[in-house]
Amino acid sequence: MDSFTTILQLFDSTIRLSAPLLLACLAGLYSERAGIFDIGLEGKMLAGAFAAGAVATWSGSAYLALLAAVLVSVALGLVHGFASITHRGNQIVSGVAINFIAAGTTVILGQAWFSQGGRTPSLPNAARFNPINLPGAEAMRGVPVVGPLYYELISGHSILVYLAFLLVPFTWWVLYRTRFGLRLRAVGENPAAVDTAGISVPWLRYRAVICCGVLCGIAGAYLATAQGAGFVKDMTAGKGYIALAALIFAKWRPVQAMFACLLFGFLDAVGIRMQGHPLPIIGEVPVQFMQALPYILTVVLLAGFIGKAIPPKAGGVAYVKER
Repeated sequence: MDSFTTILQLFDSTIRLSAPLLLACLAGLYSERAGIFDIGLEGKMLAGAFAAGAVATWSGSAYLALLAAVLVSVALGLVHGFASITHRGNQIVSGVAINFIAAGTTVILGQAWFSQGGRTPSLPNAARFNPINLPGAEAMRGVPVVGPLYYELISGHSILVYLAFLLVPFTWWVLYRTRFGLRLRAVGENPAAVDTAGISVPWLRYRAVICCGVLCGIAGAYLATAQGAGFVKDMTAGKGYIALAALIFAKWRPVQAMFACLLFGFLDAVGIRMQGHPLPIIGEVPVQFMQALPYILTVVLLAGFIGKAIPPKAGGVAYVKER
């Protein structure tokens, strides 16, 4: 039974750690399906996390913090869109610039406003998204097998975790069953054909980067007000880049993206769980190696196990309307 409990706790951690990856991965999916590569997922998440931590500190409201995170992230997304859509700039350079701006600005503002080394004060429970116990979870807790599964694995997560996983079928429906999704995928494959049909390519792409900003903002708010209790310097810790890797691993499909994020979340959970625990034959593994494990396996998986991943044909290419 102890082994069963350990496995449940590991999977529970996997779900919690996968949520921000999944939100950022879906954000990149909207953007890249429209032909806009966005390496700035990391920066938008980080800026959103800082905005959420700061506003939650001042207002004591997790929902105002979420709104602030979304607004800041969307603003950065519009900056990326202005540079890469309106002015047809290099999308990679624009995304990297956003990452650098967010990394520096959050620390400077954090120190100026709170004088705690770039972090925000610790948030009380009233200013956070707390775990939700689903109906019947406490009553079923003692039921063998099914009870612990429902109580530990399904129940007890914050509302943002449930939102992240509900967005997977919603994103699939939007992309494959709506007119907006059809046009979004078309503009990422053949923007000239979309333009010929009388549809504005820039406006479609702007809507895609707005969707991207909204989801990155939710991911940042989750880090600061649900998974954590305030903003900490560089708290995204490369999650935006892992989300990009998961997106490539999933070949730009929402359901596969969910499983890819769960895989990377599981690797992260294993890395945290195994810190300080000796392994058979090998002995105790250095903490630094366990922390690097998800990133190492990300490279290994991308290098040898996904086959040929073909991005949208117009991805990363600025569209110039023919006269």
